[in-house]
Amino acid sequence: MVSDGESVFAGLPGGVAVSRLCVYDWPAADGVRGGTPHLHLTCSEAYVVTGGRGAVQTLTTSGYEVTPLAPGTVAWFTPGTIHRLVNEDDLRITVLMQNGGLPEAGDAVLTLPPEYLTDPQTYAAATAVPADAPEAERERIARARRDLALEGYRALREATGPEPLAAFHRAAAALVRPRLAEWRERWRRGAHAAAAATGEQLDRLERGDATHLAEAVVRSEQPCEQGRFGMCGRLDVYRQ
Repeated sequence: MVSDGESVFAGLPGGVAVSRLCVYDWPAADGVRGGTPHLHLTCSEAYVVTGGRGAVQTLTTSGYEVTPLAPGTVAWFTPGTIHRLVNEDDLRITVLMQNGGLPEAGDAVLTLPPEYLTDPQTYAAATAVPADAPEAERERIARARRDLALEGYRALREATGPEPLAAFHRAAAALVRPRLAEWRERWRRGAHAAAAATGEQLDRLERGDATHLAEAVVRSEQPCEQGRFGMCGRLDVYRQ
C-alpha cells in the first residue's frame, strides 16, 4: 500500500474490486430469472457486459427503472440504489466495485422483509451461505434468500409514498453500523491509499522529481475462487 513519502499502491487501479459474474437463471415467483435485490451503502457499482442479454431493475427515491444490458454496455449506479439483475439469455458481466474490500466486508443489504432487518444476528441467519456446506445445499440457501429478498423488494416497489423506502434505508444503516470502524480501516488502506499515491506522484512531478517512475511494476493474477454463490449469480473473485 502507500504511506507518507511513498508513491506505490499495490492494489487494482483506483482501489476498485473486480469480479466475473454469471447471473443466476433461477426463475422467481414473478417468472423473472435473475439475482437477489439489494443495495450498497458506501460503494458505487459498475457492470461491463461481456456476454448474453438481460437488464438491471433499479429502485431509488426517483422511482423504478429498467436498464437493458447487452454486450458492450457499461452501466453503473451509486450507493442507495436497490438493484436486481435479470438474466434473459446467459448474462455475463465483469463487475467493478468502488472501495475494494468493503463489498466483501458486508457493504450490501438485501431487501428482506422488515422483520429480518431488526438486528445483525437475525439478518445474518437469513442471509449467510456456509462456505463448507455441500454445493447443493449452498445453492438451496442462496436461492431461498433470493426469494425472501424479492418479497421485500416487491413490497418496496408497490409501496405508496417515500416512507417505506426511507425505513429500509434506516434499517440498512443500523445493520452495518457495528462494522463501520472496520470498513473505515479497509477504505484507508485501499481507495484512500490509491488516491494518496496519485497526490504524492503529482507532488513529485511538480518538484521535477520523476524517481517514482523507476518503481514501476507489473502484476497479474487468476481468480482466487471460482463459482462462489453471490447475491446476483455465480462469481469468480480475485484477492482484494
